[in-house]
Amino acid sequence: MGEQANGEARNSAAGTGNSGPRMLVGVTHHHTCIVHSARLRALRQAGFSVTLVCGPGEELDRTAKLAGVDCVPVPMQREISLGADLRAFWSIWRLIGRLRPQIVEFATPKAGLLGMTASALRRVPHRVYLLRGLKLETARGFKRRLLAAAEWLTCACAQVVLVNSPSLREAAIAAGIAPAARLQVLDSGSSIGVDVERFSPGDSDVRIRRGISQTAKVIGYVGRLTRDKGLPELVRAFDRILQSVPDAVLLLVGWFDASEDALDLSEVSRIGNNPRIHWVGFQQDTVPWYRAMDVMVLPTLREGFPNVVLEALATGVPVVTTTATGSRDSVLPGITGELVPPGDSDALAVAVTALLADAELRRKMGAAARAWVHEHYRAELVQARVVEFYKELSSRGDSCRNPVT
Repeated sequence: MGEQANGEARNSAAGTGNSGPRMLVGVTHHHTCIVHSARLRALRQAGFSVTLVCGPGEELDRTAKLAGVDCVPVPMQREISLGADLRAFWSIWRLIGRLRPQIVEFATPKAGLLGMTASALRRVPHRVYLLRGLKLETARGFKRRLLAAAEWLTCACAQVVLVNSPSLREAAIAAGIAPAARLQVLDSGSSIGVDVERFSPGDSDVRIRRGISQTAKVIGYVGRLTRDKGLPELVRAFDRILQSVPDAVLLLVGWFDASEDALDLSEVSRIGNNPRIHWVGFQQDTVPWYRAMDVMVLPTLREGFPNVVLEALATGVPVVTTTATGSRDSVLPGITGELVPPGDSDALAVAVTALLADAELRRKMGAAARAWVHEHYRAELVQARVVEFYKELSSRGDSCRNPVT
């Protein structure tokens, strides 16, 4: 706790080495850092002096090293914990006071709430909230109202709310968490884009390593294994798929997240006891796993803009996902994959089975998918938009010092 209390930054191997605008970027959990390294590196290379703050863990240090930025670990819990939240708020408050950043960007609900509130009270000149999804969409009753209030406060403390996708912006407006003028989507959406050189078609030894036949039909999933990601519906759909495609394999790449939408023990047991389901846990490098798939599935109930879909499409793998917020922006139905209603395991099974039965359709969709991602979501394009946005923001000077707008 000494490091957090003193707000001392860990220096990356490269170090920022920049004297440009000081920028503080924050997320809640260290696993979330994984998708931010290229974005952080682009900002550093553009001259920003960047410090990353999030919960402690190996991915925080690894991301900071890859991006060449400083980092500060601050323990944060995703769920409500008054004592822990107050300690995290105090650590962020002190860190802002020491670093005196010109710009802050906080993402994810807990880091967003704590970081944006502290930034507004500290009167940071430029405050940006990166909205990557709305957890309230799958909540009900009092919890939904509480989450909506928290999002409203977070957005109220920001001068700009960068939204990950057009449909997420629509959902945010409908939920009343911020006025439309404050909600901004950069071009086609996505906060990081895809490294299309890395995520590309190619050979993979995954089937050999896992003992999966080269002729088997592999359905893949990448991400947290939770209810909100649609895992119960996916497992039910897979049971139905096996009736038509008995050699099908379900490849689950991800971790059982201990969050409010965690799978119950019976659902975890159902996954573990099915010999046609291969659960391989968290994988640092997902490229060979995508390359082993015939179809990638994301049966999510809510998203911002799913990076895993773009990664699969760039690898030439067609995707079946849902019409839920965010995910419906990530697939061109009938061209790069298919969309089904969220929560509908039967529709999911039908769509996946149809793709597994038609190798030529999968090939055409995979080629179209890679071309679409290359045109709109290449990492360098997305990151250039982010850098341009922050350069323009920093050029405005210190005129936006109101604590809550």
